[in-house]
Amino acid sequence: MDDPKIVDISGIGETTAAKLKAAGFTNIEALAVTPLRELIEKSGIGEKTADKITNAARELLGLDFITAMELYERRKKAQRLTTGSKNFDDLLAGGIETQTMVELIGEFGSGKSQLCMQFCATTQLPLEKGGLGGKVLFLDTEGTFYPRRVHDMAKSFGLDPDEVLNNIIYARCYNSDHQMLLVNRAFRLVREENIKLIIVDSLISHFRGEYVGRENLSYRQQKLNNHIHKLLRLAEGYNCAVVITNQIQSNPAAFFGDPNRPAGGNVLAHASTHRIYLRKSKAGTRVAKIIDSPCLPEESTTFVITSNGIEDPDSDRTMNTEAVSTEVTEQVELLEKT
Repeated sequence: MDDPKIVDISGIGETTAAKLKAAGFTNIEALAVTPLRELIEKSGIGEKTADKITNAARELLGLDFITAMELYERRKKAQRLTTGSKNFDDLLAGGIETQTMVELIGEFGSGKSQLCMQFCATTQLPLEKGGLGGKVLFLDTEGTFYPRRVHDMAKSFGLDPDEVLNNIIYARCYNSDHQMLLVNRAFRLVREENIKLIIVDSLISHFRGEYVGRENLSYRQQKLNNHIHKLLRLAEGYNCAVVITNQIQSNPAAFFGDPNRPAGGNVLAHASTHRIYLRKSKAGTRVAKIIDSPCLPEESTTFVITSNGIEDPDSDRTMNTEAVSTEVTEQVELLEKT
């Protein structure tokens, strides 16, 4: 079937369909990628019925053994999202790929939130210009999302700023349970609203603040693992991209090299498809380095943050911005002399 629905699954009657929809399972993709235990707990249906529904949904979508060549052809159809920086796009072999989760790691001021806000604009570019032609779901855990900044970035890409803001579905997360609840609701929103990019900025903030001490570490990591795998299921089941930001923590035992390491431990490290470490550099530039990826080499690049957004250090837009800044400085110096 080109677009199978829940009602196409054999054995689902009106009562079962109503229970599934009430639990948030409004399409066949959500049924196919949801673990059996979670499906039973949320919908209240029996184990045998849930197992039958899950297997039938996966069969309809063709989620079975395939050859590596078939997977290769399928992956070639994945879309790529431009970051707005050629350097950054080259680092990612063409941009952020759909069906993957990209993790941006760095200290405060390294450019994580700036990149996320720029992605809100580039996602809405047409496919031929490196966009995904869809909407953005933005989960803000730290209050760092500024619509005015996205408004300015949208103008620099020739987009209608008001339309761009209207196509960003925003939610402020106030604790880890609220954050996880919003991701659960995203399974319905992604399909209904044509969401092509999901951003969580930052993923780890509430978990670090609420589960303090070694005695809570195991429970925290279990919840975090459940949370990030739902994000991965969204990316793979709906052919969208997921971008998360992560904080760093210092290792006081490190006497040599960089004492900073990503928060979240191995649970987060294993889940992310591509991990990018951001740091400040000289002359106002930032460095982005691939530190883990199944297909990308461990290379690095530079970018700058200007009034237009994220750009290459030697781009035309950056040079124009610097020229204006230099002109203003010269005028101020002339006035001081007179």
